[in-house]
Amino acid sequence: MFPTAARSAGLSHEIARNFLAHAQRRGPLIQKQLLDANQLLRLCQTLGRKELLHGSPVTDSPPANGTPVPPGYHLVYFTPSSFESELGRDGTDRTFNPSAPFTRRMWAGGEIVWFGDNVLRVGQTVTETTTVVKSEPKKTRDGADMIVVGVEKKFENENGTSLIDRRDWLFRPDLTEAPALIPRGEAKPFPSGTHTRDFTQTPISLFRFSALTFNAHMIHYSKQWCREVEGHRDIVVHGPLNLVNMLDLWRDSGGVKGSEFPKRISYRALSPVYVGEPYRAVLEGAEAEQAEVKFWTADGRLAMQGAIAP
Repeated sequence: MFPTAARSAGLSHEIARNFLAHAQRRGPLIQKQLLDANQLLRLCQTLGRKELLHGSPVTDSPPANGTPVPPGYHLVYFTPSSFESELGRDGTDRTFNPSAPFTRRMWAGGEIVWFGDNVLRVGQTVTETTTVVKSEPKKTRDGADMIVVGVEKKFENENGTSLIDRRDWLFRPDLTEAPALIPRGEAKPFPSGTHTRDFTQTPISLFRFSALTFNAHMIHYSKQWCREVEGHRDIVVHGPLNLVNMLDLWRDSGGVKGSEFPKRISYRALSPVYVGEPYRAVLEGAEAEQAEVKFWTADGRLAMQGAIAP
């Protein structure tokens, strides 16, 4: 699916080991931030949400202090703080990146766990503690070297731990030659399901989400970079954006009676979704012990899947 590079052979084990050792010596990254109401309102507008929570309409005014931050919406807080000169060649924040040649980052998946009624709320000052928990050499499906970096982010308010957000990023080598573009497959009917939601992201929606998350990764806004450097046929939809969409569909489809917060979600990104191309989320078991959500592209690829425990 993705183009490969040859010059990473033999380096992945050493680089992964050195990166983990450096991260352990450095220790956790700790940040504090006020959860701003305006940031939450702008995310709702980006997503086209008419309700923040059930029975709580989105208006032109920012939500009041004490308003719960819906599940997944914490992603627009604690954004990268690097100067432009400190970013990678592709615009990514390099705080948790291994060394060259493993510089091409992709959001692979992760897990979020919520801790009961202690949800994040507008107006709280929250502490985020980020710890590197793994750095492992792996092989792609086509046999190329890559490194998987795992981080754990703990969010704490005045009442203790509110949620833990674990993320895995894939790092692949720089490309040494122009890649072949990932072709668009033949259109296929979308699968049906108990709950479905169709999406087509626009350049505007992706720009707004990048702005809210302070994400300068060029695959999300530069078509030229995507086609000439990464081998993508067009701009790539953010994995975190579809994580939020996954949780919103679950909430809108029933969720947990009396609560819009699950116990946990585990998810995995499997293939890219492109701007301007329709895709569909299918959810089964919204009120079961575990709901399953899958995102399907118009050419029949499974792009992302998740399991939500209520």
